[in-house]
Amino acid sequence: MRIAKVLGTVVSTQKAQSLQGTKFLLVQRVDYEGQLLPEYDVAADCVGAGVDEWVLVSQGSAARQLPDYQQRPLDALVIAIIDTVSVASGRLYSK
Repeated sequence: MRIAKVLGTVVSTQKAQSLQGTKFLLVQRVDYEGQLLPEYDVAADCVGAGVDEWVLVSQGSAARQLPDYQQRPLDALVIAIIDTVSVASGRLYSK
């Protein structure tokens, strides 16, 4: 899993039938110091995340482990909205 920040939404009116009704988010990865990395991903959202929230993103075949997502062509899935992230030096993020 990776920590990422939600930057916005990705809207597509024409998509595979199995993706109908799926919300997509544009997410940017976060490093262990809380800094945004230059990598971006588009991830399906199953938890109702919003812009500026930090989330956990499951990628690869792990993104298709939830029952409702097993038959969808997904490579990234937002599986949790983060409340806090703490490291040895203190709190990195708090919602």
